[in-house]
Amino acid sequence: MAGPDRHQGAPVGKAATEGGSQPGTAPQGRRQGRARPRDTKQRRAHSVRLNPSEHALIQAGADTVGMSVAGFLAYCGLAMARDQSRTAVAIATEREVLTELFAMRRQLGWAGSNLNQAAKVLNSGSDVPHLTQVIADIHRAADAVRTAANRVANQQKGEAP
Repeated sequence: MAGPDRHQGAPVGKAATEGGSQPGTAPQGRRQGRARPRDTKQRRAHSVRLNPSEHALIQAGADTVGMSVAGFLAYCGLAMARDQSRTAVAIATEREVLTELFAMRRQLGWAGSNLNQAAKVLNSGSDVPHLTQVIADIHRAADAVRTAANRVANQQKGEAP
């Protein structure tokens, strides 16, 4: 006579529960190449929020060099952090463009106000002696907006400002 059944009702050689681990099978791990050595301490994780066009741009860059998005972001971030002078120039250029855009907004507001006053005077049948100056101010503001827009577009393309 054989000893007591150690499986307590489960058929011998079959899984004790449905969907559980199967006897005689080892878990299949995904292993691609050699594992790189890990730090013994817990590494910090950071999340980044990107809009779809930013993500597509970063994904394309990562794909081009054969890196993951996380690895690409880490590499680029570290490269920028190591080159403080270049990073400072890029940030200063962005601030310069923003300052210029705010100044142009004020200038366009003043020019628009002057143009409205000139239109009111012309509609009342009077003459506007400084109309050419008002129109010149508007052209100057429009040119400044065009220049700033081109600088922003060139920055987004990665060209020098």
